[in-house]
Amino acid sequence: MNDLLKIEISGPVVMGIAIAVDAGLFLVLFLRPSARWVVTGVVGITVAALVGWLTVWLVEDVWDVFHVGLTPRVWFWAITGFAAVGLCVVSFRHSPRWRKLVAAISIPVFLLVAALGINTEFGLNKTLGSALGISTEDAIQLSKPNPDATIPSGPLWQNWQPPANMPAKGEAGTQVIPATESGFTARPAGIYLPPAALTANPPRLPLYVLLMGQPGLPDPQYVSAALDDFAARNNGLAPIAIVADQIGPDENDTLCLDTAKYGNVEKYINVDVVNWAKANLNILPDRDHWTIAGYSNGGQCAISFAVKYPQMWGNVVDISGEEYPGAEDPAGNLRDIFNGNQAAYDAQKPINIMKGRQFPDTTAVFTVGSDDVTYVAAAKAVSAAARESGMSVTYYEVPNGGHVGIALNAGLTKGFEVLYPRLGLSR
Repeated sequence: MNDLLKIEISGPVVMGIAIAVDAGLFLVLFLRPSARWVVTGVVGITVAALVGWLTVWLVEDVWDVFHVGLTPRVWFWAITGFAAVGLCVVSFRHSPRWRKLVAAISIPVFLLVAALGINTEFGLNKTLGSALGISTEDAIQLSKPNPDATIPSGPLWQNWQPPANMPAKGEAGTQVIPATESGFTARPAGIYLPPAALTANPPRLPLYVLLMGQPGLPDPQYVSAALDDFAARNNGLAPIAIVADQIGPDENDTLCLDTAKYGNVEKYINVDVVNWAKANLNILPDRDHWTIAGYSNGGQCAISFAVKYPQMWGNVVDISGEEYPGAEDPAGNLRDIFNGNQAAYDAQKPINIMKGRQFPDTTAVFTVGSDDVTYVAAAKAVSAAARESGMSVTYYEVPNGGHVGIALNAGLTKGFEVLYPRLGLSR
């Protein structure tokens, strides 16, 4: 079963095969056309395409289901999927039996190909398991850290000599991080160990805690791919990464706060995850080498934690993050979480927390897709406040990144470009 869930459902090969099958079935439905059938088919395609356009418009502009703008390619896949199904529907009327059979087979195929196309455009679910919200990562084996290990006096890149048998790539897997203090129900965390951590005498390494979006999985595949690239250029050195779960199995927007409704999420990340990391990972102990990072929902969590716990987090990476907790539904959160207390809600907003405070030794990276209109505004506002509060700020817009996988991957890369020297992993 796990092998089935690991099947790749995105990428050029998969999409090439899917489109070929899609086009083949579409053409078969037009075999031996009469003038009447051509007119019928065109009418079915046109009407269904219009229904598809209306549906996408309602989803994006009226109901705002995804809270982000949909790219032209998402529109294309949705509308063509509707159009193809429209051809199938009219194929059941006044047609030979073989055409009805092909139409019945084609409907699920057309819908599947449209779904694959949309998923590929979002770029966040690479496997069947991730699309279904099921983790396919195996548990990773950890070696207990040596508390007596010497902490180098200078940057790691100057003090570390990799052994000849060091693996070329790191390892990724999962670990259950107990909610000892918080009681929060979290899914297993993703863990990434870089090549240097897999050697017989590994150095202590920086800690990088990443929080993904909502909905989503605490999946280490994105950060591990990015860090493997950086490690390959820097003698196997990279942070040890934890992809922690801040939304839980029900994939709620918990606001990354301790609340009666969703549980003690803030305490889980900043107490339970941190204590587990200290006890189980060979990490450097000081804040200058610790990073809290996040994407989308997780980006807001990251900047919130960075300004609430500056003694812990010396670095923050906010990738396409919201401006404040629950920004997608402020009225509902004000009512349900804060019992109508606007002052209490405002006190949890990072921009307000930063007012009148200084964070002179915090490095902050803010990235966002250049065409991700809502989140560009949020990134500009929060990064400006961070700069005013004394943080060393990098602001970067991913060209045409949207709010999808392109923005996530480019944001991770930009963050590591900025942080590697700060973390002592490169010049």
